[in-house]
Amino acid sequence: MDEVFDQLQLALNRGESVVLATVAATRGSTPRRAGARMLVRDDGSSLGTIGGGCGEAEVLHEAMEVYKDGRARLVRVDLTNPIDGDDKICGGVMDVFVERLQ
Repeated sequence: MDEVFDQLQLALNRGESVVLATVAATRGSTPRRAGARMLVRDDGSSLGTIGGGCGEAEVLHEAMEVYKDGRARLVRVDLTNPIDGDDKICGGVMDVFVERLQ
């Protein structure tokens, strides 16, 4: 986690904007708990994780939207219903706060 904050500080010191995604709340079985963070750069690269897989991909997509419009948002990642027919290890819901910092 320190690496996320170290890179956040470096980016801000250079005058760059970054997007920070933070797991705000969880219900049920989720890959990460509240407080997990992921830093997303404007080129789409990231550091840290909020859980991986399709849920993280959804948050990465929203992070890029936050870069475009600058509006923070709460993203609900629902891991309860498999979308591809496979059983999932997790079966909970995460709320992830996504914000741009400059």
